[in-house]
Amino acid sequence: MGVQCITKKPKILLVPYPAQGHVNPMLKLGLALLTHGLQPIIVTPEFIHRRIVANVDLNDYQVRFMSIPDGFSGEEGPYDFFAIEKSMENIMPNHLETLLHELDEDDDGTVVCMVIDLLASWAIQVATRCGIPAAGFWPAMQATYRLITSIPEMIQADLISETGKFTNTCQPLLSTEDLPWLIGTQASRKARLKFWIRILDRLTSLRWLLLNSFPQEFVIHDDEYQDDDYIAPPHNNPIIFPVGPLTEPSLTTPKNPSFWKEDTNCLEWLDHQKPNSVIYISFGSWVSPIGDAKIKTLALTLQSLNRPFIWVLAKSWRHGLPNGYSDTVSKQGKLVLWAPQFQVLQHKAVGLYLTHCGWNSTMEAIQCRKRLLCYPMAGDQFVNCKYIVKVWKIGVKVKGLGQKDVEEAVKKVMKDEEMEERLRKIYHRTMGEETSSRVAGNLKAFVLGLDQLQQNSLH
Repeated sequence: MGVQCITKKPKILLVPYPAQGHVNPMLKLGLALLTHGLQPIIVTPEFIHRRIVANVDLNDYQVRFMSIPDGFSGEEGPYDFFAIEKSMENIMPNHLETLLHELDEDDDGTVVCMVIDLLASWAIQVATRCGIPAAGFWPAMQATYRLITSIPEMIQADLISETGKFTNTCQPLLSTEDLPWLIGTQASRKARLKFWIRILDRLTSLRWLLLNSFPQEFVIHDDEYQDDDYIAPPHNNPIIFPVGPLTEPSLTTPKNPSFWKEDTNCLEWLDHQKPNSVIYISFGSWVSPIGDAKIKTLALTLQSLNRPFIWVLAKSWRHGLPNGYSDTVSKQGKLVLWAPQFQVLQHKAVGLYLTHCGWNSTMEAIQCRKRLLCYPMAGDQFVNCKYIVKVWKIGVKVKGLGQKDVEEAVKKVMKDEEMEERLRKIYHRTMGEETSSRVAGNLKAFVLGLDQLQQNSLH
């Protein structure tokens, strides 16, 4: 187990779902909680901890990182959704409980709370058994959370089937294909729906929910907002505190812990490109390869556009590339295994971002005010895409990866003269001083509630 920066402060244990898009916002939450007198400890399974240790120096962080056995026998993975679920439900709970007892026996402060990613809901039961107050953490949009919490009502009203598919279209912005649990085969979809229902059963015991998003996500037009309370959760608990987006960097905050080695040479390459000329392409760290045929199609499309590009393409995605492709496009584009994404998006040379619409990537794009070409693939990405394209209107959905579809999307997004102003407005709504003040206030309210709970337990 990796341990560093031991201080005599009350400990707060943070349990993310084991994927980079979940660990990074949990780390940022931990850094925010440092200022409230708490000692955050992030607990990940060993296979994730090994990846972090291999790519970053944990001494750079004031947040402690610790690991628990995962039953994967030291194998590097990658592991699919159901292998991770099996480990979370059957292997990790006992090890987390043992770790909690060990931490409480230390003389450097007791564990006063656990913050648990809802997708790691197995840890809620551990907190209950150990008598530790627990808060949930939702790393995505509130709109997606409300969609998930509506599952029981949709089933009861016969709006969705046992595989989670609409029996009758009822969402004005969504189609059947957009629902976040509709991934894979029929059996896979049914299993994923059960996964979400299990989460809903467990989250009713939580006292608080920290939400990595901002209020009033649904913009009608300009500065008029749709009331966020029009779809109320089916239960009163937990108390929801919007604390996001957790993307605001500071000069003293270290970079995100990457699971892969970042190719920083692409930043120097960007320095030689014209402003707003580069298309940045990345489909995130979690989704499975989209298939050799689509990779080949996109490769040829990018080449035909005659625009400079940076394409994040892992080894497992490269089998579909045309022979000698890297050499063929070497003067036009750069292929990297992994990129320092935030620094890339900040660069003045980058004008467009072809994205899978993951929530972290979406918020980083807004923070850097980049126009988006949307190609969602799984989970909440479809809901995020709808908001990007239909609500906030800061991007265009790409129908396919062929030359015609991508060219049309590029032209549409670049010719929209009002998009820059919409990007400016959504930036200030999500990253401005008012939002930062609200986030600080919500975190303070959460910590005060925790303090009050501790005081009550002493009487």
